[in-house]
Amino acid sequence: MSASEIDAALREQLPSLWRFARWLARDPHAADDLVQAAMERAITRWAGRRDEQALRPWLFAIVYRQFLDGQRRSQRYAGLLARLGIAGAESQPSAEREFLARSTLEAMQRLPVEQRSLLLWISVEGLSYQEVAEILQVPIGTVMSRLSRARQALRRLSDGETPAPALRLLK
Repeated sequence: MSASEIDAALREQLPSLWRFARWLARDPHAADDLVQAAMERAITRWAGRRDEQALRPWLFAIVYRQFLDGQRRSQRYAGLLARLGIAGAESQPSAEREFLARSTLEAMQRLPVEQRSLLLWISVEGLSYQEVAEILQVPIGTVMSRLSRARQALRRLSDGETPAPALRLLK
């Protein structure tokens, strides 16, 4: 077969291989990677095919073996992490942690911009109190007290309390 015939034959099988890979991997991105790896293996081992007429089963077998190899590799990696004492179970997101993370992010969105910025600078970006004080051009003690109030507000919002409306003094 010429290179263009090989290319056309492989392209013809792509939709069914993608469907099969998506069914195996249950993730579109992993399935795309799986099909790409299978195509690479098929092209590099094209000369070693036994049955010239059985292209489709041969490609399905490659996809399936690639999937199994990936599963075994991930199991070995998880076993290695367990032996090293690194908790592999914590790397998997749980429904409870997902819920807590989403509720915290939602609570952060409901904070005033000043408090949200302060929490992000210190807690997420890792800036020091002094650096934040320089950004805001306020004393370091002011940053510390504002941060304390921001953390309290976030804690209250995370616990489900509704914020009391800010009262404004009218003259």
